[in-house]
Amino acid sequence: MRTYLIGLDYGSESARGVLIDAESGQQVAHHVHPYRHGIMTTVLPEGSSIPSGFTLQNANDYTEAAANILSRLGRGRAIHGIGLGFTASSPLPASADGVPLSRLYPGDPHAYVKLWKHNAQAYADSINARPAPFLDNFGGRVSGEWLLAKAAQIAAEAPALWAATDRYIESGDWLVWQLTGQEARGLGFAAFKAQFSVEAGYPAGIVEGLHERLSAPLPVGSAAGTLSAEWRDVTGIKGAAVVAVAVIDSHVLLPAIGAVSPRCFVGALGTSAAYLYLGDAYRPLPPGIEGVAFDGSMRQLWCYEAGQPSFGDTLAWFVRTFPRGRDTQASFLAYNEEVSGLAPAAGRLVAIDWLGGNRVPFADGNLTGLLAGLTRHTTAGEIYLALMEGLCFGARTIFDLFPSGGLPVDRVLMASGLARANPLLIQMMADVLDCRVEVPDIENATAVGAAIHGAVASGAVETYAEGAARFGAQRFTHIEPQPMKASRYRSVYEIYRGLTSGGTVHSAMHALRDL
Repeated sequence: MRTYLIGLDYGSESARGVLIDAESGQQVAHHVHPYRHGIMTTVLPEGSSIPSGFTLQNANDYTEAAANILSRLGRGRAIHGIGLGFTASSPLPASADGVPLSRLYPGDPHAYVKLWKHNAQAYADSINARPAPFLDNFGGRVSGEWLLAKAAQIAAEAPALWAATDRYIESGDWLVWQLTGQEARGLGFAAFKAQFSVEAGYPAGIVEGLHERLSAPLPVGSAAGTLSAEWRDVTGIKGAAVVAVAVIDSHVLLPAIGAVSPRCFVGALGTSAAYLYLGDAYRPLPPGIEGVAFDGSMRQLWCYEAGQPSFGDTLAWFVRTFPRGRDTQASFLAYNEEVSGLAPAAGRLVAIDWLGGNRVPFADGNLTGLLAGLTRHTTAGEIYLALMEGLCFGARTIFDLFPSGGLPVDRVLMASGLARANPLLIQMMADVLDCRVEVPDIENATAVGAAIHGAVASGAVETYAEGAARFGAQRFTHIEPQPMKASRYRSVYEIYRGLTSGGTVHSAMHALRDL
């Protein structure tokens, strides 16, 4: 009987699944399921208002999406392995048997998933004010987007709900629990988002009772269990159906794009951007980089992580706010066509890319965007160009930290739908970084990566390298930097660096935030 793999990619607005023929390696089908409640920022499903600054999701949407996608792709088929990637850090409080507290306390916003966009910066600042050894692998600070800060917020603002919480768990790990009936957390989530280490475990003394609400994680590529009888009835799936531990969404795509070896620098460009560096030996964390872990993203490799909290979101905001077409897609096409012939910094503008705060190098969610150089002659197209350039400058800031920290880069890959859909942006990235950029030619890369994790966990392949060769990208587009533009961007980048370095600009942004 022909066997298949399924990969699930849980993003911010929807979940995507892909079905892969385990013998031929070909994608057979894919399916997308939008979340019923989307991203909740104003009203809970039962009608209660959501406090300002909260960004929530409903765990019920995740299981609904899983049932729909797995049924569409797997019914009547023998599925060898299932893998999934999930946005992070998106934790939720649950009971001891895995019931999300949003089902038990539907009127309490703290009972819901705190999506990765939810930023508990004040609680992160409080944690960071007490230096501890566990912060050494995270640049001396945790982010307000991560699990520790979000747990601290619940404990402080909703103590009764925290007392009712038996498990505090990343949504990806929670979904694996639902599918298998067994709690099995992934090491990547635990290490990068909850500061777990194999030697010391989870940090102690941060949030009262948090340690009892967590559990020891399993390395990437581990089998969490098999699809439960209940889920087999719901989906009609046959076969072994081994479910792999969940992986952070930006990390899960690595094998799908062939990033399975040391000295790879990968940009996963989506609504936000994650940058990953793979190394075969540990080096002290370069100043500003967010974190590093072993066996959490790729087996037997260290993975260093950094990112920009707003990437595609920044450009989408602009074209929605200042449309040039009948819909967002038409506006993107119009703006890209307008700026494609412009020289670097054509409007003599510099944009700071912190519309969603800053992760690297300042780890400050209260920093904001800035546009410098406006005149009465500035055009909308020039502003759009400056925003694109600002995103690339932010990426350059991150990229430079690795070689300066003793981590040389041999290969640069930019992946995701945005990388394939916007060649203008990727050419700009090559010019700003002043190096060759590879773009893998593969559909549904994140979901395919998840399927490869399922293949490793189920034994369909022995290694990630084998999985990448059989199921991953077979073709790559190589983008070379343009010398004249690269030279111009070096000058503009120095202006960007001066504006972002701190001092008066940071103080002004904080003051504006506090108004």
